[in-house]
Amino acid sequence: MVRLDHVSKEYCRGEAGVAALRDVSLHVAEGEFCALMGPSGCGKSTLLNIVAGLDHPTSGEVFLEGRPTSNLSDREWTGLRRSLIGMVFQSFHLLPTLTAEDNVALPLLLQGENGRSVRRRAAESLARVGMEPRARHRPGELSGGEQQRVAIARALVHRPRLLLADEPTGNLDSRNGADVIALLQSLSKELKQTVLLVTHSREAAAAADHIHTMRDGYVES
Repeated sequence: MVRLDHVSKEYCRGEAGVAALRDVSLHVAEGEFCALMGPSGCGKSTLLNIVAGLDHPTSGEVFLEGRPTSNLSDREWTGLRRSLIGMVFQSFHLLPTLTAEDNVALPLLLQGENGRSVRRRAAESLARVGMEPRARHRPGELSGGEQQRVAIARALVHRPRLLLADEPTGNLDSRNGADVIALLQSLSKELKQTVLLVTHSREAAAAADHIHTMRDGYVES
């Protein structure tokens, strides 16, 4: 599903270069729940952004479903994110004036879909994360854990085969964080969803099928 071959990433700061990723090679199989664990600044989020096409490697290659991505245009990357990839972040990024259902439906509407099928798919996605009873509530009426579940439902509504989760428990207390990780684990097992989780939490990483540790831009294990 995801393969990184000798991926490096450098950023320029003045005349100096800063290495965010150093010769990273990694494979995530289809249907696998994989965790990248490490301290802040180790390169975890940079790696996730490169897999999503939000950033680009300085060297090396990223393959998605066996397809090299280094020569994809911005338009092709946008198409991939709309079809193949779902993303969940530490911040929920829900629109405060929209209901949970409308927030979940938004990606489909932006793709030009409309009608009953959009509402049906939004309701199905909310039901999958246990939030269908709160479909008509706005974000301000939901707890942090509930808002993150809505964000996950939104990431799943276009039925992606790869879910990228960047510190999804970072703004949650321990109980809600554990619930979100359990949800990601069940999605992987029941729907054969490929999940790549970035976290600094050992407890969150422990739910994954495989754990890779990052430090100073390297994948150590």
